Amino acid sequence: MKNNKEYKSSLFDKHIVYNALIDSFKKMNPRVQLKNPVMFVVYVGSIFTSFLFIEELIAGNFSGFNLQITIWLWFTVLFANFAEAIAEGRGKAQAESLRKLKTNTFARKFENGKESKILSSELKLHDVVICEVNDIIPADGEVIEGIATVDESAITGESAPVIRESGGDRSAVTGGTKVLSDKIFVQITSEQGNTFLDRMIALVEGAKRKKTPNEIALTILLSGLTIIFLLAVVTLYPFAMYAKNASGDTLNLTIPILVSLLVCLIPTTIGGLLSAIGISGMDRLVSHNVIAKSGRAVEASGDIDVLLLDKTGTITLGNRMATEFYPTHGITENHLAEISQLASLSDDTPEGRSIVILAKEKFNIRGRDLSQFQIKHIPFTAQTRMSGIDIFTNEKIETSIRKGAAYSIKDYVISSENEFPQDLEKIVMQVAMEGSTPLVVSENGKAIGVIKLKDIVKGGIKERFEQLRKIGIKTIMITGDNQLTASAIAAEAGVDDYIAEAKPEDKLRKIREEQAEGRLVAMIGDGTNDAPALAQADVGVAMNTGTQAAREAGNMVDLDSNPTKLIEIVEIGKQLLMTRGALTTFSIANDIAKYFAIIPAIFAGLYAFGGATGPLSKLNIMYLQSPESAILSSIIFNAIIIVALIPLALKGVKFRAMSSSAILGRNLLIYGLGGVIAPFVGIKGIDLIINFLHLV
Repeated sequence: MKNNKEYKSSLFDKHIVYNALIDSFKKMNPRVQLKNPVMFVVYVGSIFTSFLFIEELIAGNFSGFNLQITIWLWFTVLFANFAEAIAEGRGKAQAESLRKLKTNTFARKFENGKESKILSSELKLHDVVICEVNDIIPADGEVIEGIATVDESAITGESAPVIRESGGDRSAVTGGTKVLSDKIFVQITSEQGNTFLDRMIALVEGAKRKKTPNEIALTILLSGLTIIFLLAVVTLYPFAMYAKNASGDTLNLTIPILVSLLVCLIPTTIGGLLSAIGISGMDRLVSHNVIAKSGRAVEASGDIDVLLLDKTGTITLGNRMATEFYPTHGITENHLAEISQLASLSDDTPEGRSIVILAKEKFNIRGRDLSQFQIKHIPFTAQTRMSGIDIFTNEKIETSIRKGAAYSIKDYVISSENEFPQDLEKIVMQVAMEGSTPLVVSENGKAIGVIKLKDIVKGGIKERFEQLRKIGIKTIMITGDNQLTASAIAAEAGVDDYIAEAKPEDKLRKIREEQAEGRLVAMIGDGTNDAPALAQADVGVAMNTGTQAAREAGNMVDLDSNPTKLIEIVEIGKQLLMTRGALTTFSIANDIAKYFAIIPAIFAGLYAFGGATGPLSKLNIMYLQSPESAILSSIIFNAIIIVALIPLALKGVKFRAMSSSAILGRNLLIYGLGGVIAPFVGIKGIDLIINFLHLV
């Protein structure tokens, strides 16, 4: 998207911060607060201390200490709201830039051979529209006739136009994009309000994000810890009163102090940042031009073990081009080229067109006039793996031509009671060993030669696979090519394994096998035949250049259609999990310091035999100057640490290719130990400032 990079470069846009401040107050609604159990406890505590302060004020007992506690409790809630609001605001800003693309343009509807002009909002599912040069494509659809270059920069942010054509895996078009050349007929595949652009807008808006299973589980854990500390604080009061009566000492244990103790001990840091971490994970994906349909998919991408990649269009450029004709013994190259061209006249794929062009360029073979014949076109299917034509004269087949995968044509030739030439076997093997695809041609049931189709491995993909290998992800290439071709491409691309001569059901079966062994599987694809596998995979990344079926089946859509981007998707998923784990570790660890700040302050006067302080004052290892300043310092630190960690929650912990045990060790060292040390330093610093300013 055009504006992604703008928001990627600035964490705190002025407009976003302003709206987030307003939303922070809107989120004070009890129904909103109830969704976050940890912060709801702080919210209730803030209300409770507010009522107590007002009651005391009415009675003429003004307490500046209680007022400060109440204010900082409300700040704690507001800061948590602000963290969530600013994460949502970044998504809303990106959604707003998408809304500007939605314009109610005119559409040239084609029906019963006639063209009529209507508003794009009046289009219905399965309607057919005509789009020519400078036309805006009115809605999502599939190209059913023609080929054109399309400017998709409004969606992808990339200025280079893309090819959209019928009869292949590059047939899907998106509403709001612009036709730059030629003419296409588009069949509408989405209803109004449910277009790809509409779904993108809904997905990038953080407010519409649902909690993921891991987030729900962590919320339950944090709620459990909160309940434990709530019970501990509630029962602390009677024990404290008993100790006070037994010792005869003074003990200033008020309700605001108990609320402060509870708020400081429960995991408010992660409770306040949890939602922001999840929203920002999806936001970082959007900044890489990847739309995740759920937070579950983002999390799963951080845990995947196996990556399945379709070869054509994913590992390779996809547009295989005919480069050579290799005739069998007794057949001339010219004749093979002529027959190959006839077999490809109805083949609207890039490969089919390249065969026609090669025959024309190499032998000046023009299209043959077949008007006096009856022609039956045999379409390519994933099951037969071949296509061709039958030419009839007086309802009798004069010529039957087939072209297709070597093993399919071989079976076809043998079933026609003919032998498959041995020299052709050698040609097929030679072409395959070069990493190209051998396309065998038959005439009237006899194999006559091979067409060499050359595909090109995308630049930089081998290095990407090496990076995936370092973080423990196994890559498997799936292709319909024969074993030798698949082996050559696999070696060139650097994948760990490959499956050759694969049909759509083979992809699905492989994913299920890996999942049955407890592995999480990611699948990248762009074709309609990839749709079942994309739907079955834990993370299904569909290329935006692919078919509508693939985009619907996947739980992520890569707007740039760059399969090497999976490394970024994995890194963002892992970064999300690492950030959540790191801040959870920090949040729980920093409660230790707050414990040493508040407990000694509350009970320092107990059992003070002949002295100003009792035995529990020995726990005051920070040497905080008074019980009141200790409590106030802790509650202030507890509030501002949420704001201080917002940038980390939004940007995420820096990803490093490490094992799970190494990541855990690093988290414990940096965020565990740091979570213990930082509050000691922070609380002591705030205590010095409070006493310097005489705030207590």
